[in-house]
Amino acid sequence: MSGGGGGKKRGLTGEDHSLWDEIAKSIKPLPGRRTKVGREPEALSIQDQSAKGAEKRNRPVVSAAPPKHRDPPAPPLAPIDRRLKLKLSRGSADIDAKLDLHGHTQAEAKSRLLRFLDTAQQREYALVLVITGKGKRSEDSWSNEGGVLKRQVPLWLSQPEFRALVIGFEEAGVRHGGAGALYIRVRRRR
Repeated sequence: MSGGGGGKKRGLTGEDHSLWDEIAKSIKPLPGRRTKVGREPEALSIQDQSAKGAEKRNRPVVSAAPPKHRDPPAPPLAPIDRRLKLKLSRGSADIDAKLDLHGHTQAEAKSRLLRFLDTAQQREYALVLVITGKGKRSEDSWSNEGGVLKRQVPLWLSQPEFRALVIGFEEAGVRHGGAGALYIRVRRRR
């Protein structure tokens, strides 16, 4: 492989300069800017103007893509602090609302969870309990992971649409359902 890029840069030839001048003439500068061409474009004859007009008509129209609007990144999730967990296990902290997702399909459960958390945020609840259930375990089943909702709800809560509503979540204490439920801290509205 030759011409690796470690050598000297070669300058533009006379042909390169004239090609660049032709390209630069066809570009309209931004308002307040001048062209980098050393001379003004020459007046075109009527034949040149008609040829250039035909050239422009045959060129494909390229429109600039509209700028993409990016939503701000979703805030990170934070674990529930130790003091609150201790209060919940002793029964000295209140849960503002509960949602039981037993018997729902994944689509229904996700939709209900999103509506529930949105309502909790509007009502300015701080802590809610979502009961997913532990799932059915059969002896002939090769999987010991438990129920579908028990696995899916934490994944959903990590998605951007939910992170705007949730500060953090954690498995509930035994008195509130243990492994079959989640404590969820609700984010305040901005």
